Amino acid sequence: MTPTARRLHTFPTAHLPSLSGGLPVEVVLVAQIGIGAGTALIGHTAALQRGHDAFVDALDEPSARIGGADFARGDATSLYSFVVGAEGHPFHRHAGHRVFTAISGSGGALLRFSTASQAQIERDPQAFVDALRHVEIPPDCLFTVRFGGGTWHQFLPRDPDAGHPALFALSCHTNELGGDLDARQRETVLANAADIPTLTELLPERVAARLAMLDPAAVPTIALSLTAATSSLRGRACARIRRVLGHARRRLGAWRRPAGFLDDARGRVVTALDAPPPHSLLRAQFADGFDHEDSFAMEIPIAELPSASATVLLSGLLDGFVRNPPSGVARLMRLRNVLVKPLGLRTSPLGCPVSSLLNDAPQRFAGRHPVLAQSVDAGDRYAQVVLGADDKHLSFRSCVGVELLPGGTARVSLGTRVRNRNLFGAFYMRAIDRTHRGYVAPAMLRMAASHLRMTAARPQPMFLRDAVSLG
Repeated sequence: MTPTARRLHTFPTAHLPSLSGGLPVEVVLVAQIGIGAGTALIGHTAALQRGHDAFVDALDEPSARIGGADFARGDATSLYSFVVGAEGHPFHRHAGHRVFTAISGSGGALLRFSTASQAQIERDPQAFVDALRHVEIPPDCLFTVRFGGGTWHQFLPRDPDAGHPALFALSCHTNELGGDLDARQRETVLANAADIPTLTELLPERVAARLAMLDPAAVPTIALSLTAATSSLRGRACARIRRVLGHARRRLGAWRRPAGFLDDARGRVVTALDAPPPHSLLRAQFADGFDHEDSFAMEIPIAELPSASATVLLSGLLDGFVRNPPSGVARLMRLRNVLVKPLGLRTSPLGCPVSSLLNDAPQRFAGRHPVLAQSVDAGDRYAQVVLGADDKHLSFRSCVGVELLPGGTARVSLGTRVRNRNLFGAFYMRAIDRTHRGYVAPAMLRMAASHLRMTAARPQPMFLRDAVSLG
């Protein structure tokens, strides 16, 4: 252990008092993860972050707002993810308080803070330098950071030549309206449309010029570490091994495309009905005779859904059939398509009951979805559409509906009728009947409803929420 390093029996912590009277900066080192794992983890999470609806790439700090505020319910907090890459990002500050948890890359991270106030640096840019402090984070570490609004900060890789990203973080804005926001920022926050760049103020040029003249080695620095002191022989050897293996693990990880999975359909009961509901449009399809009929329904609390409009909910449910099909059904359809293509039958990546959503049709529900027929009652409490197609071996018609029930629940339904056109159609339906009833149709309805619930969980600007709630 080096002469200046102290052995601790708890989390190594840097506590930097504010030189302008504000809240201190607190950095807590929590744990060290696998050798070289930090860079690989950052690469995977950065890829997932890029796929998020709220992804923003600006100021050398790619980020996404993954949890928005809900001011109508008194919640002013927001949650963001962000990445700082191998080049670091510029010095900046935010008006509000910040708390984040992060993983450092396999080259470690350098956290730079200045607690000089605006008035102090306007009088003399040297005040910014005088208040500057550094905190070193070792490679592949989990750590937390907390600081008050107005704190200038910059994050860089500890070893800028190693080619590792600095960190990936999950940041909590404890009060999105907190601090000295300007009028534009406040308006953006209240519209629930804020992101990290709009809440960021960069360092003034004359202060940045003064900072560029500074020798980083002259800045007071706290080095946090676990297992071994940073500057010890063991600490240096460990850091070198992590830098090398970090690149290796990143290259190995690049062979596998990052993906996330969400399964919220468990425990959601899909009920098989004896017949279509009395007011179902399906009853008018093949009224003179059919060879197969099934109907399935499930109920969802309206509070879990994005709207109390049956039209809006049905449009979202139809989106769900297209965008969120069950993986097992997709595999079955790929097998089916291979088997029936030589026979000249229709092929589709979607389950047959809703496969016509990818085709053309004489009508458009909600101006988007191709349908054969549609109906919405006067109070927008019950909406339904008819889908279907005619093939060589059979014709099918499906009815998808959403009905708002008394007691605050919504019933979503999927029913299908089939008319065989020849003996092969009869054989085909007999072969798939059990799988269709027992798995395909219930799974399709369950996954489409899951997509509908997910749209309610995504943060939306307040003006869009109002539009949805009005139907």
